[in-house]
Formats: sequence, structure tokens, C-alpha cells
Amino acid sequence: MDNNFWQQFDRGVFLLNVLAIIKNDKGEILIGKRENDPYIKKLSWTFPGGRPAYQEDLEYYLKLEVKKKTNYDIEVGEVIFARTYTEDRRFLSIYYEAKIVGGAECAGEKFVETKWVKSRDLNKYFTTSIHPKLLEKIDII
Repeated sequence: MDNNFWQQFDRGVFLLNVLAIIKNDKGEILIGKRENDPYIKKLSWTFPGGRPAYQEDLEYYLKLEVKKKTNYDIEVGEVIFARTYTEDRRFLSIYYEAKIVGGAECAGEKFVETKWVKSRDLNKYFTTSIHPKLLEKIDII
């Protein structure tokens, strides 16, 4: 987005993402690989989710985005973390605990691959920063 657009705001305007932290019975976390992200060029692996629209609540769009990217149906739980990024402070992500309630795994819209990984291995995959407090929260859910 044009930097001139953002200069008119001194606070409170963000591009919002809602993301699901989904654990399996082995304690592994579901992540997906993106290629050529138009907003954060360094982004490769990420948690499933996306940008919500305005018509429904955030949880509705999180379910929709996870379904499109992984083919899983999820039940959305509590918000476990929210953050902006050192790479670009205009982006705000809200992370929800979620569990799978249906569907079969298949990489879809904007994901070229999905993978289950241990939380201790997330930093090996992510090319953008993962906040240490988010990692702590993932370990206790």
C-alpha cells in the first residue's frame, strides 16, 4: 500500500489477520507454506488464517480462511495472543486457539504445502518473527 496513505494516520489503523493455532494429539502445530506473499515479501511459512471482511465476526472468517487453505473445519476457541510485526507495524495479527472438527487436510488457496511441526521447531520454518510470548502460549494450549 502507498506510504502516503498511511501517513495520514498517526495511530489505530491496521491490516488485520486472524490466525489459528491448531494442535494435533501429538502436540504438533499446523502450518502452511505461502509463496510470493504480496504484503510481507519475506513470509513463507505461517499459521492458517487470513484477512477478515466486515460483514461477519472474526471467528466466522477464521473458520472460512482455514477451510480454504487447509480443507479443515475448525472450532474456534479463545484469543491467545495479538501482535504487530517488527517487519511492518501496520499488520496486526490475532491468534486463536482452534481444534479440527472435520475435513481432510489438503493445501489450498495461497498455501502450496501444509505441515505439522513441534512448537520448538517453528523457528526453523518461519522467515518472519515469532514472538516469544506466542511460543509460550502455544506450549501451554
